[in-house]
Amino acid sequence: MDSSGEEEEFFDTNDTFPEPDSEETYPSTTQSNYVSPPEEETPLSSDTRTVSDPCSDPLRGSGTMEDSSTVDVQGRSGTGSPSIGTSANTHVSPPEEETPLSSGTRTVSDPCSDPLRGSGIMEGSSTLDVQGRSGTGSPSIGTSANTQTQLQILLEDLGLKQHYTEKLTLSEILQIDLKAITDEPAKSHSDLPWYFLKKLMMVNVTARNLQSECESSKDGATETTEFDFSNLCDITDSDDMVNPLDVITALFLCSDGFVQQEMALKMSMCQFSVPLLLPGCDTDQCKLMLWAMRDIVKTYRPQSLVQSKGFIEERIVLSEIPMISFVRLGECSMSKSEILNKLLSNDCFVHHDMECADSQRRISNGLTEITWYLPSGKENIDIFSEPLAVANLRGDIASFETQFSFLCQTSAAVFVFFDNLDPECKLLTNLHHKTQMFLVGNQQSKSFSMDALKTVATKLGLSKDNIIIKTKHKNYADFVKGFRKKVNDVIENTKKNMCIEKMADIAHELGILVDEDCPECQTAKENAEAITSKIQNIPDYKATQLPLHGEIWKELTILEKEEFRLKNLGSEDIETYKAGLQKKKRKLRKEQSSKNMSDAMMCFISAISSPGIERRYFLKWMRMNLDNLSREKLSGLRKQYKEKCKDAENKEAIKDIDKELSNSSLGTEHFFREMGQIYEASVSLPEQDLSRKQLQHLPQICAGLLLDGFPLELVDGDASNIPLTWVKDVLSQLNELVSPKNKILVVTVLGVQSTGKSTLLNTMFGVQFAVSSGRCTRGAFILLVRINEDAKEVLNCDFMVIIDTEGLKSAELAQLDDSHEHDNELATLVVGLSDITIINIAMENSTQMKDILQIVVHAFLRMKEVGKKPKCQFVHQNVSDVSANENTLRERHLLLDQLNEMTEAAAKMEKKEKNKCFTDVMEYNPETGNWYIPGLWNGNPPMAPVNAGYSEAVYQFKKNITQILGNCESSANDILKFKEWMSSLWKAVKHENFIFSFRNSLVADAYMKLCTESNNWEWDFKESIYKWITNAETTISNLGTPASKSKIVDLKELILSLKSEVSTKLTKLEEELLEKLKNYFEQKDGHVHLVERYKEDFANNAKSLRRDMQNSVYSQLTAAAEIKQGQTELQKIKENHTKEIERAVCALIDECRKKNMQMGDEELNQEFGKMWKETVKKLSFSQQKPKNVFTSVSHYLRINLSPKGSHACELLSKRRLQDCGKTPFKYTAKGLVENLKKIISKVTPFQDPTIRLQNIADNIIDECIQYMKEKDKTEEDEADAHEADAKKTKDYSEAYIQEILRMIDERLQKKQDVTVGIDFEVFLKQHICGIAARHFQKMHEDFLKENDPHLCLNKNKEMFFDSFKDVFKQRDQSQKKAEEFTKQCLKPAVENFVYSKLGPDIIHEMRKQSQFIARVCSQYEILLDLLSKDSFREYARYIRSYEGYVKKWILDQTVKHLSKDSKMFELVDQHLDSSISSIKAAIHKATKKTSTDLKTFINNFCQELGDTLVISQDALGAFMILNKANQEQFAHWFTEFVNKMEKILKQKFKKRGIQSILKQLDVKPQNELFTQVIGCGKQCPFCGVACVCGGGNHSVHEASLHRPKGLNGCMGLQTEELVTDICSSSVVSDNLFRCDATKGEYHLFKNYRDIFPDWNIPPDGSYEASDYWKYVMATFNEEFAEEHSAKPADIPTTWKDITRLQAEQSLKGLFNIK
Repeated sequence: MDSSGEEEEFFDTNDTFPEPDSEETYPSTTQSNYVSPPEEETPLSSDTRTVSDPCSDPLRGSGTMEDSSTVDVQGRSGTGSPSIGTSANTHVSPPEEETPLSSGTRTVSDPCSDPLRGSGIMEGSSTLDVQGRSGTGSPSIGTSANTQTQLQILLEDLGLKQHYTEKLTLSEILQIDLKAITDEPAKSHSDLPWYFLKKLMMVNVTARNLQSECESSKDGATETTEFDFSNLCDITDSDDMVNPLDVITALFLCSDGFVQQEMALKMSMCQFSVPLLLPGCDTDQCKLMLWAMRDIVKTYRPQSLVQSKGFIEERIVLSEIPMISFVRLGECSMSKSEILNKLLSNDCFVHHDMECADSQRRISNGLTEITWYLPSGKENIDIFSEPLAVANLRGDIASFETQFSFLCQTSAAVFVFFDNLDPECKLLTNLHHKTQMFLVGNQQSKSFSMDALKTVATKLGLSKDNIIIKTKHKNYADFVKGFRKKVNDVIENTKKNMCIEKMADIAHELGILVDEDCPECQTAKENAEAITSKIQNIPDYKATQLPLHGEIWKELTILEKEEFRLKNLGSEDIETYKAGLQKKKRKLRKEQSSKNMSDAMMCFISAISSPGIERRYFLKWMRMNLDNLSREKLSGLRKQYKEKCKDAENKEAIKDIDKELSNSSLGTEHFFREMGQIYEASVSLPEQDLSRKQLQHLPQICAGLLLDGFPLELVDGDASNIPLTWVKDVLSQLNELVSPKNKILVVTVLGVQSTGKSTLLNTMFGVQFAVSSGRCTRGAFILLVRINEDAKEVLNCDFMVIIDTEGLKSAELAQLDDSHEHDNELATLVVGLSDITIINIAMENSTQMKDILQIVVHAFLRMKEVGKKPKCQFVHQNVSDVSANENTLRERHLLLDQLNEMTEAAAKMEKKEKNKCFTDVMEYNPETGNWYIPGLWNGNPPMAPVNAGYSEAVYQFKKNITQILGNCESSANDILKFKEWMSSLWKAVKHENFIFSFRNSLVADAYMKLCTESNNWEWDFKESIYKWITNAETTISNLGTPASKSKIVDLKELILSLKSEVSTKLTKLEEELLEKLKNYFEQKDGHVHLVERYKEDFANNAKSLRRDMQNSVYSQLTAAAEIKQGQTELQKIKENHTKEIERAVCALIDECRKKNMQMGDEELNQEFGKMWKETVKKLSFSQQKPKNVFTSVSHYLRINLSPKGSHACELLSKRRLQDCGKTPFKYTAKGLVENLKKIISKVTPFQDPTIRLQNIADNIIDECIQYMKEKDKTEEDEADAHEADAKKTKDYSEAYIQEILRMIDERLQKKQDVTVGIDFEVFLKQHICGIAARHFQKMHEDFLKENDPHLCLNKNKEMFFDSFKDVFKQRDQSQKKAEEFTKQCLKPAVENFVYSKLGPDIIHEMRKQSQFIARVCSQYEILLDLLSKDSFREYARYIRSYEGYVKKWILDQTVKHLSKDSKMFELVDQHLDSSISSIKAAIHKATKKTSTDLKTFINNFCQELGDTLVISQDALGAFMILNKANQEQFAHWFTEFVNKMEKILKQKFKKRGIQSILKQLDVKPQNELFTQVIGCGKQCPFCGVACVCGGGNHSVHEASLHRPKGLNGCMGLQTEELVTDICSSSVVSDNLFRCDATKGEYHLFKNYRDIFPDWNIPPDGSYEASDYWKYVMATFNEEFAEEHSAKPADIPTTWKDITRLQAEQSLKGLFNIK
């Protein structure tokens, strides 16, 4: 604020007011303008001098040396001091001396007077200024030293001291912090700069209203409680406020050139004046702010263009328009700035009657501001018909002669405001400038002297027209009107038009600094001009200097899309056609890389490789120069384009203009496009190529620029393509630069062209996307905005990525160049990349809204289907009514209706009809999802400021956006994931059918994590049940024995109880699994939202698992019960026989003892043999009649097939079951239709149905036979044949055949991709049941034989004899019986225990291995293993019998892993140790129980182990025969033999092979792992590759890698050559197929889902994706031809170039292996 006489000037509140009519005179101040000669000393006052300390801090300066006169703290004067500003003591030092920079004294005006009129200086007041301000009319007290102190104090007050040396950067002020997203007011002065910047960056016209809470709370508070009327007029808090001009000046001083430029641009948009000359404050020099204003572009229509309706659009610093300057000399009672605002009808300049502006200026005196008046060409609106610049110097020109001199030399006219003129005023009279001078005075001022005015006017040679006097008879409206006329006359008559750029020369002459003079800026300018100066014709320049991103790049784009869409395939072989496209692409890349880098690009790359600040200057210069070059050309084309668009008939003309617009547009993005293509061409070169190495640094440079706030072109709108390699490498480098702080959230705006999308983003985030009404730049740009630490907790990210898109065309314009496709691609891409998408709708374009919404709905629908759920906000622009939200309720519901209608239509097109309304696709609430924003301008441009309502509405919208993002369920992506997502999206949008084409590594990662978790949950479920069934079988086996712990003694009751128990357990486990699934999808991490669509599949899988496990457990319980029942009956017979024999033996012992004679072993043997023979003869041995298993099996087979109808029953009756299964199963096609299918299969992608059915049958037969073997006695190694069998033969249970039939039905159900006829099913079941009946019949008979009472009794004859001898001879049996019990009873039980526990443990161990983490991993490892074997036979086995191959592979992997580091025996030892510990504990407990009876001891011992071990009752019965052992001795020896048994068992397991152990296990690891690996078992209907989806109950099947159909034997009808077509290519072609499912009719491959709706076959993401199988087929072409009796395939040449390493790399890429 001016400190002496302008509107901002007041005395301090503690000064006293003299009487208004006082006649007392004081020394005149009119001589204050006298300039002392250099040799004179310039005193500050009679008592005070300034002393500069040459060693002092330039910010701190030095204080004043004070005499006895009083100067208070911070420079406030005492009331008794003389006036500082007297003529005797105040001088202005010449320029070469210390020149004061600000005039600091405030004058007191009459509080009751007109604020504009003022009352002049009230003499006699004490005028030493607050904080060292100067006295009235004098230059600033502070010479440079004191001003430094003043500057330092202010900067400290504003919290900017640090930034005076370390300048503020754009990234600092644009970063999102809590202040930027909250409404918290400024609490202290240090908040004011940030408050101003926050508002200014959002072009809010209230930015200059700076007031902190501490100021507003003071509101005239006094220390006394009593109200003092005398102080009423003194109450003010202006001393505690900071003047807005000081804040602005401080910010310009503390900012780098780019922030200054941004501030000037935003201030200009708000119609604020901007600094022209910035006071140095700490130096004697001011600075011309040329660079700061460089970016201001203004559009206006002068009088000369009114008729043609043309306009001028140019950088304001280059506009040669007259400048009118306004200055003040001495004190002035009129407010110069307020009059200027009235003159221009705008609040451009800050004046004292504006909010917060009546406070003292502390550093901004000497500031020269500039603003512009630009006509609109409307006579009734324009104040001036021609453009002009208006400059306003703050402070007294006596103090700022340099600035005054500059204005005089650059201005068309200078208006000098004054109250009192010194007749000797040399400042005016010594002027040698030829500028027109006007004197503006106020006659009402008491100090006004007409005589002095006449004297000065005469000296200056001024006419009456050059003098403007405000008289008391003229009000301000008339005064301003007259003022305008004077200004208008000047404009019309002046020839002195000077652009600001040329003012730099005058500035240099006067010693004024120019901000552009810094070496970095000048070097950058030279580098930029070296490039742009050579541009004459833009299209020609682009063709010669930027050739790589022109036609070559566009051709590459066409080839890439054709590679995905195959629109021009014709009848050519698909893979041969694609190989041809590859050749063309390579040729174009070769052409690119063969071109020498142009001079322009060499200069460009060299310049952007320079240090950071120089690089930023260079890019700014480039952008500005290029804009200047293309603006003239483009403005005319835009006008034509606009005119032609009014008439839809001008289609060709519009198309031509649109193309010309594109060709004539040249910006920095074109140079970066070229750079991207140079880089991509270099990447296609060999790795060791020198050119490639030299260009490897380019992505890093671009990443640095992105980090600096420069936008990166994501989509090249001219070519409608993304240079993926370039963009991905830039993002990778960016990630390296910022890691680990690399989390991002993405905001995108979409909408019709020219609806203010870029302006909206620029206002929201303070960024600078290009804003233009023409379609010069197309595509999409991304820009990075930092998140401050305090806001990271809210947003949970480090950066916000802003995506600005090219405007979508209206339907009419879209038809002209088929840009609907381009718009759809662009919308899908950016919506897919976004966390929140802003749909921008301008109300005047609401008719086009429907077309745009259709594109948007398609994009959202596609994202929903691929797992991405971006948020959506609709922004309705140009809605000015304050009640818009209420009045548009109907429109909001209408919008929702339209969205619903479009969603339904889009869903039909995308074949996702389940989506009926918009809210099915995404979360959308009409009440909260719509924002209404008023128009941008408050009035008519070019003089209209930005509407405050616009800025405020956008700010509220920004807060809402950040709140939505903060509450976002999914966590932020990191930059690398964003890169992967972008790549996947773009590859998918290249296909016509996006949804089924989408493949993404992030989705794959998320899906694998889900599958891995699901596998873990499933295994936990199964493991829990396996443990339970083991315990349940133990309980059943021990029922009715001493070991039983069950309270239930009845077997049937026990089985019912166990079934009830397991049902409850299964229900609980199912609930837990579903709860885990629910919790998994509720977490924020892991990108679970991407796999949300699979949730139902996994939930169904959990229910299916429960059902299957229940069936399996019930079957096992039933079988165990049946076997136990049979054993119990036999056991009773055996026990009775044993008792009879034992009685007979005891009788024989008594008899022999009575003979009283010594009997040797021979005699005893004879006696025993005689007794045995007689006793056995007496016993009754009822013959065990075997069941007829065939009858049982036939019964269950007939029940199973009865629902199939009479034909099935008829087929059953034709063959006896006894005759089935004797020869290998061979299925042959019968009938004409079947044979026709067989012939067709040779020329279609489908395998011969007979062969397919045969393979299915073979796999099912193998599985059933394996099941039968598991139920039979386990085969022992020959080495163990002499050992007691651990596993006894089991009896047949009817549950077995029921389980086999269930398995067959389940496997056939999974093979729905091939037609399974009744004949095939019946024959297969008969075959398997025949095998099963024979097997189970033998098993049953073996069981009966093994358990025949007579045989069992004879088996124990030797044992009876030994015991007979021991008892007769009274030997101690303890040691012998302990050994017998350990060997016969305990050892088999322990072995069984280990086998029952080992299975789950091995599974647990194997599931930790990488190949079994998820199904995808297993598929990858199998294929990689095949590649390493490099064997045709292995591949042939894999393709012909996939399931069989996988089973063997799993077994091999299991054996291989368990062989490593004795892993198997570690697991065995764990369970052996556990079992031995339990046995020893049981011995100890049984010993403690007082009993001399060994039988009781054994019973106690068995009961202790009843939960874990099943001791054979046969063996136990034999052991107890004639057992007279001493219990204590037995226990001692028992422990010894248990220790020996442990060692023996460990040795036995080590000798036994791993495969042998695996066969013995109750739970077979290979079977469980096979279930996990094979999954649903479905194979691709075209090429036969396996589905890799998680769980076994998913609704849609997918395979990661499809293979050429020729590998399955498919051949050409005419050529008989194996075909090379891959189904992942066929599905995007117009080729045809037919098969059994199409009933022999031809069907389009691209519509394959009509036939196979449960299969999703995404096209290959790249040509290299199928390299694995291409390599295999090219390598073994001859062998596969021989295998299938066909001719070798015509292999595309590119396939032959694929190496084994490339094949492996393609595997990794397809299976997303890092």
